[in-house]
Amino acid sequence: MRKTVNQKAWLFVLPVIVLVAFNALMPLMTVVNYSVQETFGNNEFFWAGLVWFEQVIASERFHDSLIRQMIFTFSILAIEVPLGVVIALSMPRKGPWVSVCLVLMALPLLIPWNVVGAMWNIFALPEIGLMGWGLNALGFDYNYTRQPGAAWFTLILMDVWHWTSLVVLLAYAGLVSIPDAYYQAARIDGASSWAIFRHIQLPKMKRVLTIAVLLRFMDSFNIYTEPVVLTGGGPGNSTTLLSIDLVKIALGQFDLGPAAAMSLIYFVIILLLSWVFYSLMMRNEEN
Repeated sequence: MRKTVNQKAWLFVLPVIVLVAFNALMPLMTVVNYSVQETFGNNEFFWAGLVWFEQVIASERFHDSLIRQMIFTFSILAIEVPLGVVIALSMPRKGPWVSVCLVLMALPLLIPWNVVGAMWNIFALPEIGLMGWGLNALGFDYNYTRQPGAAWFTLILMDVWHWTSLVVLLAYAGLVSIPDAYYQAARIDGASSWAIFRHIQLPKMKRVLTIAVLLRFMDSFNIYTEPVVLTGGGPGNSTTLLSIDLVKIALGQFDLGPAAAMSLIYFVIILLLSWVFYSLMMRNEEN
């Protein structure tokens, strides 16, 4: 007997499709429209072709912002992923302390992004901030409002504090899914802690770590609120990431054409790098 397919189920999905189309596709089409046109006011637009794309790609300003963005993203990935795994391995698997540790890990993720930037802005001030005053009291010359190196240190430290918890929770979810029989067999064979991590724990965490790396990559490459509240892109342009530079062009200078072209290039870069990350990690898992 042939099984009938009820196509009415699509009616339940239709509102979601309409909502996504309205919130994503319509603004995207607007940006595409601005990226190929020029305006001189009075709501009059003239065809410009690919001029804005060529201008952005050849711009030294765009190259500098992209390099700063790459440095920031790969720095926090190199710190947060290993640190998150280490913390997850240190957390208890059973007992009353499990709930306490999970709540403490989740707390930084619950704080709004602009509040995180404001908190660290005050916390790192060299005169009145606890961290800034403490570092100077220990003999370090620290002032993130004037020193590019200190600004980068503070920015990365803030992101590590805010988002390492996400990696910890995902890695911990992978660890608790490992049956106890695996550990019992390893103890019988006399396996070392490193051997247990390499052959039991790490393979079980590969999928969740893939998700963690992709989420942290995409989020860190799009980051705007925390750094703009903390440093405003300064001192000078030392912490002006790609997102901050894009907002400056779009809203500060009101250059809609170059800003639209830059946002589309930005979007394509994120898509391509995310695809490369995912492909490499999936290929490594298959091997």
